[in-house]
Amino acid sequence: MEDAHANITDRDGILTVTINRPAKLNAISPQVTEAFWTATRAMMERDDLRCMVITAVGKYFTAGIDLAASAERLENTPKDSARPGWNYRRGYREHHLLYDEFENLEKPIVLAAQGICLGAGVEMAMSCDFRFCTPKTEWALPEINLGVLPGSGGSSRLTRLVGPAWAKYMAMAGMRISAERALAIGLTHEVFPEETFMDDVYSFCRQLCELPAEAVGMAKLDIDMTTDVQDRTVQRHIDRLVNTVLVNSEEHKKRIARFKKK
Repeated sequence: MEDAHANITDRDGILTVTINRPAKLNAISPQVTEAFWTATRAMMERDDLRCMVITAVGKYFTAGIDLAASAERLENTPKDSARPGWNYRRGYREHHLLYDEFENLEKPIVLAAQGICLGAGVEMAMSCDFRFCTPKTEWALPEINLGVLPGSGGSSRLTRLVGPAWAKYMAMAGMRISAERALAIGLTHEVFPEETFMDDVYSFCRQLCELPAEAVGMAKLDIDMTTDVQDRTVQRHIDRLVNTVLVNSEEHKKRIARFKKK
């Protein structure tokens, strides 16, 4: 699927969403968000799709939410109509659901930030399973400069991933960090050379596609659940329950048989 704001392609089990608004610094418009929903639904419905990649073209991965589109919506709101807090939160929740579905999807999602990643781009990255960038990539949550918080995961998911100290540095102080710093604090997994960036990303994805799909999905669930549950005993119970299913699967038996032959 091709769109003025984003393209969706798939090949060899890998579905790729490419934000394509370089003139607008790849700002996330409603059309871009809809492309993400289309891709997510395809990942849910198609067993042949094993991995999703999110990337972009140009100097920026994204400058964040398209503020011009947001301003236009506010301008079209009748001047005499007060917007109740619950009404605002309802619309906000609909946006949150997309990133929640990224986490719920039992398939890996890889974010490939080829350029500067700001605001909602960082929030989206936090809901993906793997994050890669180039040496030129910079990461920042500038929402505090507008008097608001990065409320779509930029505070909560970032804190869970890198800890409160670095979350405060980015979300509270609005500081920008380099690719090297992002790698050091665990925000990104690898910094690939710019010249071979997408080749390296797809090489990683192909390795994921070769792994048992059910085990990969269960591993994602297991890791997220044990992160949420702080009780160590419960964590071990979850591990045992997951492996009870996997150890009796035909895929596991086939792979064990191949191992024995070697």
